[in-house]
Amino acid sequence: MLGIAGQILLGLALIGAGIGHLTVLRAEFQAQVPSWVPLDADFVVVASGVVEVVLGLALLLAWRQPVRGLVGAVVAAFFVVIFPGNVAQFTEQRDAFGLESDLARGVRLLFQPLLVVWALAATGAIPVLRTLLQRSRRSRRS
Repeated sequence: MLGIAGQILLGLALIGAGIGHLTVLRAEFQAQVPSWVPLDADFVVVASGVVEVVLGLALLLAWRQPVRGLVGAVVAAFFVVIFPGNVAQFTEQRDAFGLESDLARGVRLLFQPLLVVWALAATGAIPVLRTLLQRSRRSRRS
């Protein structure tokens, strides 16, 4: 569906967001660190920025299956893992990135599942994961 162009665009977007975490958008991203996370918010922002840059580069470098699909699955999982930050921004009513109302923050929440689908679709992750799961089941039976 999204194919290679979608994979490249997502990789570039992750690299851009990661660089933003590490530079001029650090304070904005700190607003998304849930208050219940027992780590320094700046550390979380820097660490997640590094992870985003690495994942973005992986998307730009992974062109053959099954690696391409595995990278897509990891990126999708990353989007799931960081979702509580978006929920915290909504529930704790933290303004950042121009999201200064409950409606704006709530609409932002709707886009996270789309990022998960994007990562899976652009990299062909679902068939790769299905194949790996079938192989795993067969090897356990042997």
